[in-house]
Amino acid sequence: MEQLERVLETRELNVSMGPQHPATHGVLRLVLDIDGETVVKVTPYVGYLHRGIEKLGESLSYFQALPLTDRMDYVSSMTNNIGYVNAVERLFGIEAPERARFIRTMVGEMARIANHLLWLATHALDIGAMTVFLYCFREREWILELFEKICGARLTVTYPRIGGVRNDVSQEFLDSLYKFTEEFPTRIPEYETLIDKNRIWLKRTVGIGVISAEEAVNWGLTGPTLRGSGVPYDVRKYMPYDAYDKVEFDVPIGTEGDTYDRYRCRMMEFRQSNNIIRQCIEKLPPGPVMADAPKFTLQPKDKMFPITHPTKKHAFYIDEKVCKGCGMCARACPAKAIFGEKKKPHKINQELCLSCANCYVTCKFKALKIVPGGKGLSEEKLRELAAAPLPEEIKNAAGHLVEHFTFVKRGPRAPEGELYVATEVPKGELGFYFVSDGSGKPYRMRIRAPSFIHAGVLPRLCVGHLVADVIANIGTIDLVLGECDR
Repeated sequence: MEQLERVLETRELNVSMGPQHPATHGVLRLVLDIDGETVVKVTPYVGYLHRGIEKLGESLSYFQALPLTDRMDYVSSMTNNIGYVNAVERLFGIEAPERARFIRTMVGEMARIANHLLWLATHALDIGAMTVFLYCFREREWILELFEKICGARLTVTYPRIGGVRNDVSQEFLDSLYKFTEEFPTRIPEYETLIDKNRIWLKRTVGIGVISAEEAVNWGLTGPTLRGSGVPYDVRKYMPYDAYDKVEFDVPIGTEGDTYDRYRCRMMEFRQSNNIIRQCIEKLPPGPVMADAPKFTLQPKDKMFPITHPTKKHAFYIDEKVCKGCGMCARACPAKAIFGEKKKPHKINQELCLSCANCYVTCKFKALKIVPGGKGLSEEKLRELAAAPLPEEIKNAAGHLVEHFTFVKRGPRAPEGELYVATEVPKGELGFYFVSDGSGKPYRMRIRAPSFIHAGVLPRLCVGHLVADVIANIGTIDLVLGECDR
């Protein structure tokens, strides 16, 4: 009998889930202690995707660091940009124009819908629902096409700017977006019909990963992960930024704090975000989209248009008497049109030249000359025209280009001090903390990433449930490891 009991004796197993597991988003590792199918202990390991964005931000000017924020939560890069520029604007003491604030609010809510669509698609797929995955990508593609129309990018947009936005929105874009807001509410019931009352979905989500309101606050949870426990905290309501104080919306909350309630919160946020977008379009005021703050904002591109536009018929010529052969221009040329030996005068292949003016800006010896009407001319004629004085329009454009380059490279000097600014991104509260020493670069830059905070609560959500429920709990907090491992 004793021998039989020893044979039937069970013991806890130590199992590694991830980082290669498809449901752990590629780079999350969970070490599970399981007793049969029941989870006894969970230890999350993060850092597999670490790219040092915070440290990189300290080595770049405030303008140069903006594209880094796209790479954190790459599912919702627009809201990352908005959080960053709001923090820098507060540091500089400037305010974006009203039209720019409305546009930011509008595109931020578009990003929230796109984020929740991808979350719902992957969350449902992880649990076993395939059709809703296809439905969600149908609407998400529509939003990405609108992003492409406004700024040329779909994923890493870098559209907001310090002091406003990169460019104004067209009426064509607004009409297309308004059509989306009319049709999208009819698509949401299609998702809900598939899974809202589906008995398999209910078995996999109701009562799974329950966390009370008090515990959720103590763990530092934010966003729908917190609001699913019944806490109506939303940065857009309690600390309004951009145009959130000029639009009306409700903050959806749950009651039970389980996976199903967190799902329902995000489904209700679809409707609220759609409503905010419609209000922004209807209330969009006229006016500029960049702040009138020359010390802290970029020069308008039209001032540099005469020498940076590729259709303009001008050429660049290297004065051999001035060129020292340092190679700075060759390294800056994206077309590799400049060639020559080190410490000897370089030359430009006019057929390859894109007229981008990168070489002109980086030449520290001022050996580069702009030749109006020089496209296709011989070397002798270019040399002759380069000796002539520049027209006033070209001269002013060249000056503005050099100022623009210096401004981006060195950055405006920020006032000394420190501050923390929070915004509401789809996953929760995204915060930027800056310490400024008065230079053009942050002395310290730290980011409060909601995915990092939420990864820590996985042990609390998973212990006591089955191994299969771990997948549902990972999905319910909407992790993106690029943001977690910033």
